[in-house]
Amino acid sequence: MMLSITDRITFFSSESSLVNAQNSNPLSDDVRRAYAEVRNNILRSAEKVPAENYDFRPAPRVRTFAQLMGHIAQEQYLFFCGPIKGEQKTADVERTKTTKTELLVALNDSFAYCDSAYNAMTDTSAKEIVDTGGNRSMKLRLLWMNVVHDQSHYGNIVTYLRIKGIVPPSTEGQ
Repeated sequence: MMLSITDRITFFSSESSLVNAQNSNPLSDDVRRAYAEVRNNILRSAEKVPAENYDFRPAPRVRTFAQLMGHIAQEQYLFFCGPIKGEQKTADVERTKTTKTELLVALNDSFAYCDSAYNAMTDTSAKEIVDTGGNRSMKLRLLWMNVVHDQSHYGNIVTYLRIKGIVPPSTEGQ
């Protein structure tokens, strides 16, 4: 059976609408995927490093592994997810938490706090402007800045892991 031009246009319009409905939040879905990847790599790294290596510092003027984990946890509150939620949430994790146990709790709490910001984001709400302590930014920009910040530090984490002979989560099985 041959479809008329009108039937074909109707069919393809319906298909197009279905695809658009399934991907109605491509911007926020994309940042959520990037965040989930770096989140998982950081948490798995924190779990893989033995407790006795949390005070490891690869060079005299850089953070210990514990300080790096604390920095990631605290900055998510202060600069990224707090402003998105309209909160001025601060945490002094980098200087106050030093053990693997304390830092795993702090990281998991920090990521859970950000999870709710990422999970609630839609492409419409991503365009909202928020105050970031004197500056104004779109929520989507802050979400991406958090991903970039965490990815940058994941690069540092990989160096710490490799120096200690630990395979980074992102390259396991390769």
